[in-house]
Amino acid sequence: MALEDKRVPVTLLTGFLGAGKTTLLNHLIRDPEAGRIAVIMNEFGDVALDHDLIETATEETVLLQSGCLCCAILGDLAKTLTGLQAKRDAGEVGFDRVVIETSGIADPGPIVHTLVTDHQIARAFRLDGVVTLADAATGMTTLDRQFEAVHQAAIADLLILTKTDLVDPFDLRRFETRLSKINASAKRVHAAHGKVPPGMLFGLTAMRGDVTSAHVVHWLGISTKPAAEVPEVAQVAKSDPLAGLSGILAKPSAPLGFTPSPPATNPRHDHQISSASIEVSDPIPVNIFDAWLDGLVALRGPDILRMKGILHVEGLQYPFVFHGVQHIFDAPVPLKSWTGADTTSRVVVIARGFDEAELNESLKLLLMRPETTPEPQALQGGMMADTSEYPF
Repeated sequence: MALEDKRVPVTLLTGFLGAGKTTLLNHLIRDPEAGRIAVIMNEFGDVALDHDLIETATEETVLLQSGCLCCAILGDLAKTLTGLQAKRDAGEVGFDRVVIETSGIADPGPIVHTLVTDHQIARAFRLDGVVTLADAATGMTTLDRQFEAVHQAAIADLLILTKTDLVDPFDLRRFETRLSKINASAKRVHAAHGKVPPGMLFGLTAMRGDVTSAHVVHWLGISTKPAAEVPEVAQVAKSDPLAGLSGILAKPSAPLGFTPSPPATNPRHDHQISSASIEVSDPIPVNIFDAWLDGLVALRGPDILRMKGILHVEGLQYPFVFHGVQHIFDAPVPLKSWTGADTTSRVVVIARGFDEAELNESLKLLLMRPETTPEPQALQGGMMADTSEYPF
């Protein structure tokens, strides 16, 4: 049985300017079902907190009657999180989870990087999911003009559509269709006057040791049809999903024949966001997976907006789930409680500047089978070596 992950879950709340993050946060800190939350924002002035909700306030922290607290980023996010954890350990403040609100034009990637690469932070906090707000009234124009908005949608685990009452049904369907093409794996919900049930915002990621197989499939957002039922050994599907993994493994002398085209100089079609997924029915040799991943990241790491999947490795009795943004990956999570005979690996990639056919051809490299495959334990310093880093 997998050990419980006792790190504090962190929800990243993002969305372009005017999407409604302030309204959602005000509802969230009022709702008793949300529990005790520490909200981190750039400045208190960014969120108009009702004075009736404020219990005490200092220069750095606002305590609320609901038991939640808000704090400003002090120089950098790592410093703020470290300070919060120290106060929590000392019993000065209490919270069950953290919500980080980004500025409207922010790239969410650096925040994910901080949560993964800062050793002290990674041992105390874990990313619980990325929630992106999308303004239905102005969203189509924003996606046309601002790559940041496209990136925010692509990285989401949950897309919350706001101001849906301001657009007619036809335009709303067009907007939802476009979001689906950017990110098909993210669940989409409509906010009711800027409010959604708190439970929808939390527990989004499958990067937990106690995750169920159904949750993994839902998180990946791709077909659950067994590979044996499709004409080929693996199904390569056009989809637009998205979701870190430090210590990439093997370093091949050549990236298995995959040669991507240079990044596009004339962005179009949502700034040339491409996505693809693959299902491989039989366990994958570890050197094949790591050679593919290492080659892709080495060549085009900054253009990998998000990658996630479940991996069944030859010679190991249970699978792993993994998740990465650009070239930064969380430590993979071994699913030691996994049951059943399904050994299908599923990988989803969302990238920028790739030709869609090239991305699919890259994924097909996971079907390769060498004549001899080294034991997984023989590989040092790579993905499998990272699984003992965290307490689950």
